[in-house]
Amino acid sequence: MIIGGGPGGYTAGIRAAMKGAKVAVVEYRDLGGVCLNRGCIPSKALIASATQYKNMKEAEAFGIKLVAPPVYDWLAMRARKDKIVNMLVSGIGSLFKSHGVTHYNGFGRLAGSSHVVVTDENGVETRIKADNIIIATGSRAANIPSFPIDGKRILNSDHLLELENLPQSILIIGAGVIGCEWACMLALLDVEVHVVEMLDHALPMEDSGTAQVLERELKKLKVNLYTKTKVESITGGPAGVQAKLSNGKIIDANQALVAVGRSFNTEDIGLEEAGVEKAKNGSIPTGPDMRTNVKNIFAIGDVRGEILLAYTATHDGAVAVDNALGEKRTKNYAGVPSVIFTHPEVASVGLRESQAAKDHQIAIGKFPLRVLGKAHAENEIAGEVKIIGDKKTDKILGVHVVGIHATEVIHVAALAMNQGLTVTQLGNLIFGHPVISEAVMEAAHDLHNASVHLAKKRV
Repeated sequence: MIIGGGPGGYTAGIRAAMKGAKVAVVEYRDLGGVCLNRGCIPSKALIASATQYKNMKEAEAFGIKLVAPPVYDWLAMRARKDKIVNMLVSGIGSLFKSHGVTHYNGFGRLAGSSHVVVTDENGVETRIKADNIIIATGSRAANIPSFPIDGKRILNSDHLLELENLPQSILIIGAGVIGCEWACMLALLDVEVHVVEMLDHALPMEDSGTAQVLERELKKLKVNLYTKTKVESITGGPAGVQAKLSNGKIIDANQALVAVGRSFNTEDIGLEEAGVEKAKNGSIPTGPDMRTNVKNIFAIGDVRGEILLAYTATHDGAVAVDNALGEKRTKNYAGVPSVIFTHPEVASVGLRESQAAKDHQIAIGKFPLRVLGKAHAENEIAGEVKIIGDKKTDKILGVHVVGIHATEVIHVAALAMNQGLTVTQLGNLIFGHPVISEAVMEAAHDLHNASVHLAKKRV
């Protein structure tokens, strides 16, 4: 029995059925969870529309003259997003039928260590016995008391997806992944954007060098970014909301987006009754085999509080299923990439430079995308690839990419790290040409002062 039908839960259900188990998945909302319905997929569909609008405005750079300036239709963009989401949700249902996975539409709650009670929308309860239970209930946008979300003036990312009209101006609180992705998308759609981040730079979980490049590009998009700054208060204002910042600045905007923090969906799911322990922050601790403190109950994905990503949830689900069915398997997060759909895109794997320097004697290789013919062909020359290596062992410690297709390019570096390749081995791979991925090869060569496409360095 799996409680939760997000990326971790539904893939775990299919995997278990493929291995011969009798499987049921309970989900009280649409299959696919936050990722498919309110996160990864809908936001990327809208980002793709915004990017197309940008490309059309810049068509003359490609030798194309439009008979009239492009105009976007927000409601049509939303409709396209909804069509994509609905198709994929329906696809999960079809996969369940194909593999014999039973889907219970309702709210699942543990009733002891071997039973789950499902309550449907009419309040009807169904009690199900299971040998093993996987908790995959995920997380949600945190509600910050200082900024009470009302869905009208103060929004979370769910509300933005369903706006009838885009605001002329918006204040975004938090320059993390969600804040920066929305800032770029809205700026591409001609919205005046203000972003406030209390930490030192945008994308504070990424390498500082990456942040510098992205912040430069945000400035080109006319995004107003305030780092090392707090929003002290938000009140109603002439435009809609008025924010007072710790630097003394007052910002007036139509709406505000709260893009800070996640809360774990562990309330009222019967953890106490089943004897499952929770951490102080509400997450569920597990071992590397995804077992909780109760032997036959597992937890996967965001609810574990370790890495809050859809694709690690899928990995967690596979580990939990294998162990539930008598195999022995532990998680393997070596080479897990971070992918961020800003403009330009940002991606990374491994350590940031500041982290690597603490325990290693490091060497750095960099290669700017503006040197690549393919980047010029696509009229997207902003960004770079940065590789951090260990001087003694030549081990790859981290790779950081900013630029077009960064979220695709990073996977060659992720595979290299997962398989223990050295910087030299990565550089000696034969890459296709012309491709953006060549920058990885060149950055690896540059770490050893051997990139033939960079000017000779002065010693």
